[in-house]
Amino acid sequence: MSVPDYMQCAEDHQTLLVVVQPVGVVSEENFFRIYRRICAVSQVSVRDSQRVLYIRYRHRYPPDNNEWGDFQTHRRAVGLVAVAGCGSAREWPLALEQFRAQKERYGPALYDSRLLVFGLRGEAAGQPRTDVAFFPGYEDCRSVERTVEDFIGSLFIVLESKRLDRATDKSGDKIPLLCVPFEKKDFVGLDTDSRHYKKRCQGRMRKHVGDLCLQAGMLQDSLVHYHMSVELLRSVNDFLWLGAALEGLCSASVIYHYPGGTGGKTGARRFPGSSLAAEAANRHRPGALTTNGINPDTSAEIGRAKNCLSPEDIIDKYKEAISYYGKYKNAGVIELEACVKAVRVLAVQRRSMEASEFLQNAVYINLRQLSEEEKIQRYSVLSELYELIGFRRKSAFFKRVAAMQCVAPSILEPGWRACYKLLLETLPGYSLSLDPNDFNKGTHRGWAAVQMRLLHELVYASRRMGNPALSVRHLSFLLQTMLDFLSDQEKKDVTQSLESYTSKCPGTMELITLPDGLTLPPVPFTKLPIVRHVNLLNLPASLRPQKMKSLLGQNASTKSPFIYSPIIAHSRGEERSKKIDFQWVQGDVCEVQLMVYNPMPFELRVENMGLLVSGVEFESLPAALSLPAESGLYPVTLVGVPQTTGMITVNGYHTTVFGVFSDCLLDNLPGVKTGGSTVEVIPALPRLQIGTSLPRSAHSLQPSSGDEISTNVSVQLYNGETQQLVIKLENIGMEPLEKLEVTSKILTTKEKLYGDFLSWKLEETLAQFPLQPGKVATFTVNIKVKLEFSCQENVLQDLSDDGISVSGFPLCSPFRQVVRPRVESKPVNPPEGSKPGDSSHVKTLEAILNFKYSGGPGHVEGYYRNLSLGLHVEVEPSVFFTRVSTLPATSTRQCHLLLDVFNSTEHELMVSARSNEELILHAGECQRMAIQVDKFNFESFPESPGEKGQFANSKQLEEERQEARGLEINSKLDIRWRIPSLQRTGEASVEGLLNQLILDHVQLAPLQWDVLVDGQPCDSEVAACRVGDPIRLEVRLTNRSPCSVGPFALTVVPFQDHQNGMHNYDLHGAISFVGSSTFYLDAVQPSGQAACLGALLFLYTGDFFLHIRFHEDSTSKELPQSWFCLPSVHVRALEAQA
Repeated sequence: MSVPDYMQCAEDHQTLLVVVQPVGVVSEENFFRIYRRICAVSQVSVRDSQRVLYIRYRHRYPPDNNEWGDFQTHRRAVGLVAVAGCGSAREWPLALEQFRAQKERYGPALYDSRLLVFGLRGEAAGQPRTDVAFFPGYEDCRSVERTVEDFIGSLFIVLESKRLDRATDKSGDKIPLLCVPFEKKDFVGLDTDSRHYKKRCQGRMRKHVGDLCLQAGMLQDSLVHYHMSVELLRSVNDFLWLGAALEGLCSASVIYHYPGGTGGKTGARRFPGSSLAAEAANRHRPGALTTNGINPDTSAEIGRAKNCLSPEDIIDKYKEAISYYGKYKNAGVIELEACVKAVRVLAVQRRSMEASEFLQNAVYINLRQLSEEEKIQRYSVLSELYELIGFRRKSAFFKRVAAMQCVAPSILEPGWRACYKLLLETLPGYSLSLDPNDFNKGTHRGWAAVQMRLLHELVYASRRMGNPALSVRHLSFLLQTMLDFLSDQEKKDVTQSLESYTSKCPGTMELITLPDGLTLPPVPFTKLPIVRHVNLLNLPASLRPQKMKSLLGQNASTKSPFIYSPIIAHSRGEERSKKIDFQWVQGDVCEVQLMVYNPMPFELRVENMGLLVSGVEFESLPAALSLPAESGLYPVTLVGVPQTTGMITVNGYHTTVFGVFSDCLLDNLPGVKTGGSTVEVIPALPRLQIGTSLPRSAHSLQPSSGDEISTNVSVQLYNGETQQLVIKLENIGMEPLEKLEVTSKILTTKEKLYGDFLSWKLEETLAQFPLQPGKVATFTVNIKVKLEFSCQENVLQDLSDDGISVSGFPLCSPFRQVVRPRVESKPVNPPEGSKPGDSSHVKTLEAILNFKYSGGPGHVEGYYRNLSLGLHVEVEPSVFFTRVSTLPATSTRQCHLLLDVFNSTEHELMVSARSNEELILHAGECQRMAIQVDKFNFESFPESPGEKGQFANSKQLEEERQEARGLEINSKLDIRWRIPSLQRTGEASVEGLLNQLILDHVQLAPLQWDVLVDGQPCDSEVAACRVGDPIRLEVRLTNRSPCSVGPFALTVVPFQDHQNGMHNYDLHGAISFVGSSTFYLDAVQPSGQAACLGALLFLYTGDFFLHIRFHEDSTSKELPQSWFCLPSVHVRALEAQA
């Protein structure tokens, strides 16, 4: 026997071998359809008995194996079933002839045979034959199983007769010597009468009867015969047959201990638990054996416990039997099959290490020169057996050897498909799967070097199969999963091969389904490049949408009536972990930043890199990048445009590397940090772009609020100058701009700013709305800088005067009018670094213009955008007021305001007031200008804290009052400057320069005194009268104070001014009073009025002055002296008319 049956197991010893062969004209499909139905009849119960026959079917079986039928009866083909297809009567003789030829081929060893004919109709089908069964067709053959069962029944009859015949041999002392084929020549010339020879014959016959009993379903009898055979054969050292007897004993014991079988076949063998007792009861048959040395009564042996081996003894006996087989070179097949059977038993017993010893022995069993197909079968079976005992890597090794044998050089037509299929089956043994996601779970499993070798072989096999897509998939898998284990040179070689393959067949993300149903998942290149961080970027500050505040507030929610619910908080926790708190806008470009790393030792070119999103329609704008070799973390920004609204989730990105298109999902990226992947996309909003008439600024404003400024402009102005800023508003979006609000914010500055720094009129701009896409509107902003015009100390170090300084301390009499001349009128030279006009005197003002705008669908949903314009203004000093003082005017209701003006510019400057001529100042020159002004009535301003509210601070209130008074004074003065050479103009303000002393001088006193001569007010005008004519003198008092005043006593003192500093008060002969020279006024209530009358008579002509003096009593002392300012009365006495 030269062909081993690797599928044998111990329980096959109790089976009858039936060969099923096709004859005549029958297709392979139809044959195997019937063959499968025949194989279904594998167990048949014997009639009128509890015994069961087990059948083993083969459609291929070498007739030479029948020669070993005496050695082990399960190797003999005892039945033949032929399947014939006859479409007509002419084909019937041919089928019948082939059936006879098959019977002759298997010889007299056949117990019985059957011919199953399909499709034959007519007279030929009606001929009665016991060995032929006719069926109308392959579909209409319901009785095939019944026919096969009847056939098995006939086999049992022959088997039982042979068993009884062998047990009751009538040849006297002459028991035939059973031999294996290679022994026949060795027994020629032996002494057949010797005791040794007889024991050999008895032992072999006992073993043969044990085989027949086992096939006939008599398990206990077979055990007894095997035991007797072992004793007899051991005594004569018949090792080959002793091994067979031991193997039979092991097989019977395995059948007893493991009714489910050891071959891994589906379905347990029907072996009732009471069968042993039933067999024992039926085993007392008369005339079992005669005086040939076999005891006819076996009941004593049946009852022995030692008849059935224990599970441990089974393996020991297998080892012993195999050792005996190993003594015979021609018994290699028997030894190999015994090893396989022992391994299957040990697998059931879960004794893997001992099983591996048997398999290792099987590997080294030397058979005849095997064909390539037989080698493949042998290695495949070894692989399956190693898999059976749990030696997965060893199993994979032999499976791979079988795969390589499929494409051995000696094979004319290498089986690359079979090789590829076997290589795929080796993957689990090397801890290798074709799913790249399995390599993202913890540490690497298996031997990387072996895995890479196996993957290379898969690539080569798939290429030789003519499947380039499969080659690309395996090579991509190799590069993705084994990247950390490849050397630099191997990385280059693999990528070059991959580029070569993908040039003919690009790699895709589609599943590849193999013919056997196995699917290969796609292999995304998540390591080319490696991504470490994924951040969804907010829109630029100028494009970020903001929600308009509702009446309920930003955080109001009507989804739940509860203030707090732990269930709601828990359910929203996971959403918050991935949802980002900013929004994207429909139709606007959105950005996602990736920090990537190139692990390759050469430049990595990544093409078609874009975003993978879900939730909304999204237009991805792919990018291409080139990463240097082994680069560090490199930022890459991927962009796209959402086309619809909703919640958008960034699932990953797609790339094309080395010709392989990859969809890389964030969930499959190990070690990636992300701040969230879900963003809300709101409806579309317009986009506003601004352009200005001013140049852009190099200064970038950094407001404390954290607002980002999109555009910065700068301008240089002189203090007091006004500049127009023209802003062009262009709608560069796709939605109309419907709403616009403009606000300004002045950043914190140390400088005191007067007036409105920025002012505008929005009505003209809004008249152009709604602003359609692509349209432009203009907006004008007035920039007016008014800082303090008071000079610093270092500028005043060589300037002095006797007037009232800015600080307000009197240096001389307020009536002083002489201005001390300056030395050569030279420009002031302050210390270095503090020169007028130097950069140290340049002030900086910064402000932000906020444009809040909306429109389109986003406006309907309550969203708007903010666009900020930063304004950087450098203010250079224009003029300074170094001294401020006042002088009384001829009228008590007017005064002179004296201002020392200093030109701090480097240009000639002209200063003018409302009613004065222009004053020309050279660079660095200081001159005084006097401005006559009407005194001011400040009664309209609050006088007490109570008038501003109970929470007003008195100090703040006083400051506000002073600012308001300064503003009114400044508006009346209207001081302006002009630089002709630069054609620049501005205004100069005295706000902040006027202290309380100055204000007291320029405001009307609360007590208003009026003097009337002959009923005409006499303030600054000269009153005329005639000598000798009495004139009436009236003094009126108007009380504008909040309290009652008086009574007062006034005395009129006349005098003459000689214009030389001398006054003449001795005028008793020149002026006569009609009545008393003293006037009395009663108490005057607030807003009340009182008057006193008198008369004078001038006796001589001339110019006379009347000085009205108050009596110093307690009432006048309580009030300020400035309240008693009466006008000077100038009376000119003329000649009397004739």
